Amino acid sequence: MSDLPPLDPNESDPFEDIVVAETDRDPDLAVIEAGSRTLRTQGAPPQADVPGRPADPEVDRALRAVEAELATRWGETKLEPSVSRISALMDVLGEPQRSYPSIHITGTNGKTSTARMIEALLGAFELRTGRYTSPHVQSVTERISLDGAPVSAERFIETYDDIKPYVEMVDGQQEYRLSFFEVLTGMAYAAFADAPVDVAVVEVGMGGSWDATNLIDGDVAVITPIDLDHTDRLGGTPGDIAQEKAGIIKRGATVIMAQQPVDAAQVLLKKAVEVDATVAREGLEFGVVSRQVAVGGQLLTLRGLGGEYGEMYLPLHGAYQAHNAAVALAAVEAFFGVGSQRPGPLDADTVRKAFASVSSPGRLEVVRRSPTVVLDAAHNPAGARATADAVSEAFDFSRLIGVVGVSGDKNVRSLLEAFEPIFTEVVITQNSSHRAMDADELAAVAVEVFGEERVQVEPRLPDALEAAITLAEEEGEYAGAGVLVTGSVITVGEARLLLGKG
Repeated sequence: MSDLPPLDPNESDPFEDIVVAETDRDPDLAVIEAGSRTLRTQGAPPQADVPGRPADPEVDRALRAVEAELATRWGETKLEPSVSRISALMDVLGEPQRSYPSIHITGTNGKTSTARMIEALLGAFELRTGRYTSPHVQSVTERISLDGAPVSAERFIETYDDIKPYVEMVDGQQEYRLSFFEVLTGMAYAAFADAPVDVAVVEVGMGGSWDATNLIDGDVAVITPIDLDHTDRLGGTPGDIAQEKAGIIKRGATVIMAQQPVDAAQVLLKKAVEVDATVAREGLEFGVVSRQVAVGGQLLTLRGLGGEYGEMYLPLHGAYQAHNAAVALAAVEAFFGVGSQRPGPLDADTVRKAFASVSSPGRLEVVRRSPTVVLDAAHNPAGARATADAVSEAFDFSRLIGVVGVSGDKNVRSLLEAFEPIFTEVVITQNSSHRAMDADELAAVAVEVFGEERVQVEPRLPDALEAAITLAEEEGEYAGAGVLVTGSVITVGEARLLLGKG
């Protein structure tokens, strides 16, 4: 599958390294784990790309009208921590979220990629899936997927029209109207029940306990790595943030836990004990055994809850995506009862087929060659560090130009510091969102990190892309320079459109 050499064979076994790291930790965890059960083994069609605007002018007008109505509601950054409104909506809709089993996903980074992998695996085993993720890259219809593809604009409009009278009824009964995210969540749950789906894969919007998605009883709760983000709302330490995210762990569920900071792991394990949930931890019950860089992605050997899965090709770059794959595989194994009701692994060929079909738009996505332009939606320091490592491993750029536009509520200095070692120069810009940080304000921080001679400011994103591509082309067509557009999902989505995708 690859003509590139594997990772250094003289290095210690990665899985064993993880085990050591996980076991050499705070002794308080041992006390918590003593009261919890841990899950141990007893002995899809290709993803659709990001949709563009509807080709039919009438459908496009109707979709724009729905988008305009949704835009009158509270945006996703204005929150009132309560599930009272979404509970009222689910009640008048007849509790559609109870009509199918669910896999619920929270964490700081990797949620959407992990959700896509879970969806692909379930689809490969011939289950009808519904997937709800956020935010969207280009079209709001991306957020609700059936059978591995975003719902059509027509179906999105129809679903909105179906629940609109009930939304208005709830609006009239509550202190605050339903928010943008709450209405979309209601639409997703209704669409999944109407399909109907065999299983829903649901990503939280923010947090867990009071997130609008938390009306489902997730049979499997997936916790991707927790790090610092939305600290003004969720808390200033991983442990504080984990308190909120642990809210998706329901009584009797199975918890699939990625590698976590010690304080976050303590909180999650304690919650599992309280609700008698079963826990499987990356590095102990499952994990990445080995990974090898391959053309267009990587070749993995994963240790699942039921055994080892070798020669798994994943067409995504970066060690973090390998860890996402391990988490996704364990989640699907747990859903099928591997390690509890049934011994042995899932069918390896089916798993192999599913992983080979995975895509994740806007996550180290190559959208142009000569020069190579890569899009990545890293928007916090942890995500930026993972992206920088992955770019260094997967691409042999002789010179890399960054295009960075961020939201104003992010830790921009740490994000820029993560990219400083890999960017030769950086073009600072801003996207069209009202949340976007002013380009001059961001540039002032960038100058402190990169030095004035390495920073260029182009407030308009089209100008920033043109400037970065021009800088990359200065070395000539075959010199190996590239461009990385990053800092925000919105920046990446707008760049994707400008570069002719969708």
